[in-house]
Amino acid sequence: MTISGAEAGTDEAANTPSSPTPSSPVSTGFDGLGLSPDILKAVADTGYTAPTPIQAQGIPIVLERRDLIGIAQTGTGKTASFTLPMIEMLARGRSKARMPRALVLEPTRELADQVAESFNRYSKYSKLSHALLIGGVSMDDQVKKLDRGVDVLIATPGRLLDHFERGRLMLSQTNILVIDEADRMLDMGFIPDVERICKLLPFTRQTLFYSATMPPEIQRLTDQFLHNPARVEVARPATTATNITQELVEIPANDWAKREALRRLIREAEPTLNNAIVFCNRKRDVDVVAKSLVKHGFDAAPIHGDLDQSLRTKTLERFRAGELKILVASDVAARGLDVPAVSHVFNFDVPIHADDYVHRIGRTGRAGRSGQAYMLTTPRDAKYVEFIEKLTGNKLPRRQMTDIEVREDRGPRRDDRRGGRDRGRGGKPHRDRRPADGKFHEHVAATEPAREVPVESSLPTPAVLDAPRPERPQSHGQKSHGQRPHGEKKAAHKPQANRPADKEPVDHSQLPAFLFRKVPLAKREPQQ
Repeated sequence: MTISGAEAGTDEAANTPSSPTPSSPVSTGFDGLGLSPDILKAVADTGYTAPTPIQAQGIPIVLERRDLIGIAQTGTGKTASFTLPMIEMLARGRSKARMPRALVLEPTRELADQVAESFNRYSKYSKLSHALLIGGVSMDDQVKKLDRGVDVLIATPGRLLDHFERGRLMLSQTNILVIDEADRMLDMGFIPDVERICKLLPFTRQTLFYSATMPPEIQRLTDQFLHNPARVEVARPATTATNITQELVEIPANDWAKREALRRLIREAEPTLNNAIVFCNRKRDVDVVAKSLVKHGFDAAPIHGDLDQSLRTKTLERFRAGELKILVASDVAARGLDVPAVSHVFNFDVPIHADDYVHRIGRTGRAGRSGQAYMLTTPRDAKYVEFIEKLTGNKLPRRQMTDIEVREDRGPRRDDRRGGRDRGRGGKPHRDRRPADGKFHEHVAATEPAREVPVESSLPTPAVLDAPRPERPQSHGQKSHGQRPHGEKKAAHKPQANRPADKEPVDHSQLPAFLFRKVPLAKREPQQ
C-alpha cells in the first residue's frame, strides 16, 4: 500500500477499526461525510477506514462550497481533505481545452507530484483528468495535456505563470483554488506569485487555504482573497512521538569534525539501520556531506532544489525502493516525502526554526514503528537547541564526542562571512607581493621639495616679442578699441618651463594665412 506524504498522519488511523455498528444511524467513517460510492470505494482500496480530524471537519465544509482556512501540519491528512470533496464536486461537468476547472498550488515539485499521486488514487473510478505543471521537466508534454483539456491543475507558481504568460493557459473557468503549505511559500518567496495568480482567477471562486502557521503576511493574504471563510484548526504536533529515541551529540565547532561525527553515528547504527535521512540547512552542505559519505564508502546521494528534476525523481525512487540507503536532503526538498519505514534521521545541522525539528524527526517512527533521531550540535547552536526544547517541552538527552580530531578546514569557516580590505577573493587574506627588502626598485622618490629650474634661456628674445604684427581686417560695424598687441599679451602669461634651450624660439607673430581672408557676411533682409 502506497501512502502519500501528505497523508502520512493517517497511518495510525488506517490501523484502527471502525467503531459503529451497521445499525448505527450516524457513522464515524468516510461514508458519513457526503461522498459518492465511487470515491468511498477508492478510499477503501487505499486501506483507510476512519478520517483524521481535519478530514472529518473539513470535507463537509468544502462540499458546502465555502472558503476554508485549514491550520494543520504536513502529515495530518489534509491532502485527502481537499482532494476527496474536489473530486465529488467536479464529477458533474466537463473540461475544456486550456481551461482547467480546479487549481492546486504547491511550493515544491515533490509535494506537487505526491498530490498528483493522491488524485490518481482517489479518482480512479471517475473520468476526471489532471495535469502536473512543475519545473525541471519538458513543457511540451504539459502543453499537450493542456490542449486536450484537464479538470485539475496541480502546479508550482513559477511554472504555472510561465504557461499563462505564453498564452497556453486560461484561468477564467477555474472555480476551485487550493493553496497548500502557504507558510512554506512565504519562506520561499512565492507569495507575490500567489497574489498575482489569485487576481487572475474569477472572483466567485472557492478558495481552500492550508498553512501550518499564520504569520501576519499569511493573515493578510487570507483577508484579501477569502470570503467569510470557515476555520478548521488541528492541534500542532509540537510534541514528538514517544516511539522515537532522540539524542543530542555535542561536538567541536569544526566542519571536518562534524562530518567525522556523522560517520561515527552511522557506523554505530548500522546493525539496525534500514535507511536514513540526513538533514542539512543549506544546499551547499547537502552536496558536501553526500560527497564525503560516498568517499568513505557509504551508499548516499543528495537531493535539493538546485538539482535537475529528473535526477531528484530518480534519487527518490531509488530511496523508496530500498536501492539507496542514505538520503542527504534539505528541508524544502524533503518536506512531505512519502518514504515509509525510515529507521534513522540524522540532523547534521540544528534547524533554525524549531518546527522543522519536529518535521524532520517525524520522517521516522511512522505507523507505530520505532525510530532513532540524532542531532549534531556545537556551542554556536545553543540558542536554537533551547528553542527546540521549549517547543517540544522535553529536555533532549546529551552526550559528548570530544575524542574527534579537529582538522583545519581548507575553505573558509561557514560562519565567517566577513569581507573588507583585509580580505581577498574567497575570504582569503591578500598576498603580500613586496620583496624582502621592502622595495620594488632603487628609484625612490625624494621627500624634499624640488628645486626651481631657471627658465630665462628658454624664453623668446625681446626683439621677437616686440615685432609688429599684421592687423586683422575688421568687419564693417566693428571698431578698434586699441587692443594690446598679441605678443605683449603672450608675454604676460606664465613662461613654459622645461623647454629645451638648444631649439630656436618660435615666432608667435606668424599666423596662418586663412585668418586674413575676408569672410562674406549674409545681408539682413529689411523687415516688412
